[in-house]
Parts: sequence; C-alpha cells; structure tokens
Amino acid sequence: MEHLTLLIGVVIITALVFDFTNGFHDTANAMATTISTGALAPKAAVAMAAVLNLVGAFLSVQVAKTISGGIIDEKAGVKPEVIFAALIGAIVWNLVTWLAGLPSSSSHALFGGLIGATLVAVGSHGIHGNAIVMKILIPAVVSPLVAGVAAMLATRVTYRIGRDADPEATSKGYRAGQIASAALVSLAHGTSDAQKTMGVITLALVTGGMIAPHSDPPLWVILAAATAMGLGTYLGGWRIIRTMGKKLTDIRPPQGFAAQTAAATTILASSHLGFALSTTHVVSGAVTGTGFGRKGAVVRWGVVQRMALSWLITLPAAGLVAGGATLVALQGSWGVVLIGLLGLAVCAGAWLLSMRKPVDHTNVNDVEDIAGAAPEARPADAESFDAFTPDPAFTATIPAPQPQAPRKEAAL
Repeated sequence: MEHLTLLIGVVIITALVFDFTNGFHDTANAMATTISTGALAPKAAVAMAAVLNLVGAFLSVQVAKTISGGIIDEKAGVKPEVIFAALIGAIVWNLVTWLAGLPSSSSHALFGGLIGATLVAVGSHGIHGNAIVMKILIPAVVSPLVAGVAAMLATRVTYRIGRDADPEATSKGYRAGQIASAALVSLAHGTSDAQKTMGVITLALVTGGMIAPHSDPPLWVILAAATAMGLGTYLGGWRIIRTMGKKLTDIRPPQGFAAQTAAATTILASSHLGFALSTTHVVSGAVTGTGFGRKGAVVRWGVVQRMALSWLITLPAAGLVAGGATLVALQGSWGVVLIGLLGLAVCAGAWLLSMRKPVDHTNVNDVEDIAGAAPEARPADAESFDAFTPDPAFTATIPAPQPQAPRKEAAL
C-alpha cells in the first residue's frame, strides 16, 4: 500500500509538470496576437493570462470528467504506472514541439499518451472508442474550421464597418478590444486545458482506490492544476507566441480582435458541452482565418502546412512514446525510475538546446525572415515595413521578362 501511495504521488507530480508545460506551450493561444500588435506589453500579457487561467479552472469540470472516465475505462485495470508513462509521452512531445516553435496541441499529446499507454497495458477494451471519435477526433477537425470561418467573417465585417473611420482612433479602440477578448480566451483556456490535468489526476486516484469511479475532481486537485498551469503560462512560451503572432499571417489590431473573439466563443461553448478540443487548433484556425478576411493580407502556407503536419502526428507520436514507456514501466519499480530519469534528461536537453537561440519577451516580435533582414535591422514602424517590403516567401514565381536586344534598322 505504501508503494502504491508513493507511485500515485509520483503520478500527481508528473501530471502537474505536464500541466506546467501545457501552460507555457499554450500561452500563445491567448496572447500571441495581443503581443504581436502591441496591444499589451509581453510580460503584462502573460501575467494577465496566468491569472485568468487560474480563475477559469474553477468554472467547470465537464472536460475533466471526459478525461477521467470518458476516453479511458476506469475499471479496465489501468495502473498508476501506466498513467505515469502516458504523461511522460505527452511531456516529451510538448517539449519537442515547443523547441521547434510549433503550436501543436498539448491536449492531443495527452490524449495520445493515455491511449497509447492503455493499449499497451490492457488492450483496446480499456478505451472508449466512441468517446474518442465524438469528443476528440471530430472536434479536432471541425473546431479550427468553425473558428477560422467565424474569424474571417468577423474580420470582413470589422473592416467594412470601420472603413470610413479615422484609422488612428479605430486602431486604439481595437487594441482595447483585443485586451478584453484576450482575457476571454485566457479564461476559456483555463476552463478547457487545466481540466485535462485534473482529469488525469482524478483517474490516478480512482485507479489507486482513493476515490470512487466517476467522481468529480477534489478541490485540492482543481487548485493544484490551476496553479501549475498559471505558473507555466506566466513564464510564456515565447517561441510559439512568435510563430502564432508573426509567422502565420500579418496580424493587425482588427484581425487580432476578431480572431480572439471567435476562438473564445468556440472554446467556451465546447467546454460547456464537455468536448475536449484543442485550444491550439481553435486559435490557430482563427488566426489563419483572419488572413482571408483582410484585403491584402497574406497567409504563410509553409508555416500552416508545418503546423497542420504537427497536428496530424501529435496524437500517434505521443502514443508511441507513451506505449514504449509503458513497456518499461510495467517491469517494476526500476522501470518507473528509468522512465522518470529519461523524462528528466529530455527536459534538460530541450532547455539546453533552447539556450542556443533564446526567445523571450525582449525579442518575441522580431522575425528574421522578413525581406532577409535581421531583427535589429527592422524599423520601429513594423506595420509600414511590412506594407512596403515584400516577404520573400510570397515573391512572384514567374520570372520577369528579359530585356530584348535592340532591333537593327533595315538597310535602305
């Protein structure tokens, strides 16, 4: 019994570590557009997001119940070491994609880890396939499309309404609107993503016989998960913020306002229904949609394709890592220790690699690939720079006509 209690304690700590990585991995969902347009200073933006993530975690437990008893059968014989291996798989994938600056889904990394670990440990009967399809896979496809279309329409309406207004006055108004909509996204993120860790901890407590199946998360679980995510959010996932705010499309204040409002509405509605969707998918779809809503805006399809590829492989990749970790963890205490040490090694390696080219609040809005200019070469007025300097990713592919040789005068 003492061994089981210790193992559950390790699982809970690991779940909170995942929640911490989820916080800094997904800070971009709420604050990337607000930071990129200058509506809020970077440090102030992540501080606001951290506080509202904490508050949002207390608003609902529907997503937590989907995780703890929806996709995994609590009575199928899943052991705490299996949940531990699932969390290691999710953490490893989060760190890999964070290092690459890709806004992949922390939620799908967690789902993939749980599914892969359960398949290896107890087989397919330990998974509720219908719940996975209805509450994870279908929302993963539909939610970015819905948010993208809503953001595109909202952007077009916004520009049409303000076409005769003073640009400077409307810009200030939209920046204020961005702050409000970013706050709403942060609150929505807390109601969605913090609950996923609550669900995992609740599942661990159920497997250890400490609470009854289908129980709501205890209050201390809600508080611990909310705090871990808030701390991770405050540190800020600056690499992913740069990708979301600067590399998907050239965001202006009206677009940022439209993207965040559409994303927050989608996330809050889904959380109320218990759909465990990815906030990353929703916000990325909304940001991309604004690129279609503003005349003259560009969508960087190379970045979109890399991001979409990461979405496709996140769930199976995390599942494979978790499945391998489960095979080792089930060998006994030494297996659990080995997996824990390997997880720590991955964390340390990712941090050391990130120090080669650090991205923080001082350089998050610097983009090196604009017209081949280094960040320090950009003028202070970034909007005018983007307006008059072509992005090499969008230069014409048709070569310019070659000058013709002068015609010889016909002989008289």
